[in-house]
Amino acid sequence: MSDSGSTTSPKDKFHCYLRNAMQKIQSSVKSAKNIVMEYLQAAERRDFQTARGYLSDNISYVGPLNSFDRVEPYLKYLEHLNLPKFDYKKVFEDGNDVSLLYELKVGTPQVTSLVCLWAHVGDDGKIRSFRLIFDPRPYIQQR
Repeated sequence: MSDSGSTTSPKDKFHCYLRNAMQKIQSSVKSAKNIVMEYLQAAERRDFQTARGYLSDNISYVGPLNSFDRVEPYLKYLEHLNLPKFDYKKVFEDGNDVSLLYELKVGTPQVTSLVCLWAHVGDDGKIRSFRLIFDPRPYIQQR
């Protein structure tokens, strides 16, 4: 028995089902911005075990003072830093890329340093690279 009042074909129903399923999957996946921000919050708390879960094994970190191409040396470096709380000014997201502008206060007397961070998150949801730009002179003078 056919339903002559129905205008929805099985193919249309399937496409509707597929579209709804994809929307559910996408809403359950964290955005690159959320991944990077959650990582930074864990690093600020010095919760390096949680922070490690956000990082790719072969993370590429390049900054004015150091560079790393594996996660373990990078995390050891972070553990020895006395990072102050980040004062975020602006966060930008473009697909899997996230950029942040934030201020750090270092030294005595305190000097405010503007930092630009560019992070790339892989399709697996892990941070694959960091690039930092800042004036390293206040940090070098503290050593």
